[in-house]
Amino acid sequence: MKHLTIGVAGGTGSGKTTVANRILELVGAERIAYLPHDSYYKDLSHLPPNLRSQRNFDHPDSLDNELFARHIQDLREGRAVEVPLYDFTTHTRRKETRTVYPSRVILVEGILLLALPEIRNLLDVKIFVDTDADIRFIRRLKRDIHERGRTVDSVIEQYLNTVRPMHLEFVEPSKRYADVIIPEGGFNTVALEMVVARIQEMLKE
Repeated sequence: MKHLTIGVAGGTGSGKTTVANRILELVGAERIAYLPHDSYYKDLSHLPPNLRSQRNFDHPDSLDNELFARHIQDLREGRAVEVPLYDFTTHTRRKETRTVYPSRVILVEGILLLALPEIRNLLDVKIFVDTDADIRFIRRLKRDIHERGRTVDSVIEQYLNTVRPMHLEFVEPSKRYADVIIPEGGFNTVALEMVVARIQEMLKE
């Protein structure tokens, strides 16, 4: 079976999850094996709660990239995988997992995908979602407050201490590896239609 592995990368709040969700919606989630890189953050349950939030979650080492790459490869070879479920409030992995079954289209999404050779080399199509820094920060601020129980001060502190420096060091330079750059994320309907058309064409073959 011929597989198409698509990676959607971009900075925090760029709209990459929106792009991934639109692809799932337009192509059909049941026809795609979907792996979000965020699910593979390392479990910090061995640390006291006050120390967990001090970790640099925007550095590649904060993620279990070896497991992530292995799961992509397993799906490409026709094997189902058990995707971790990560709790962003406690910075720990839940006991349960989510089963993802192999499909002809494998969609992966995450900030650092293109910055990691071991992940990048598994991707057939590399998409980078490019959005202005001020818009990305506002989106992250709203998301972390409403969805992850953070305070305004903690979000700003994290952004200045780790998010922005890691974006400049790892994420922004990785743009050069992209096959397709989508400005404005999920609001760029023309770019989305082109990507979806390619997926649908491949599924018909």
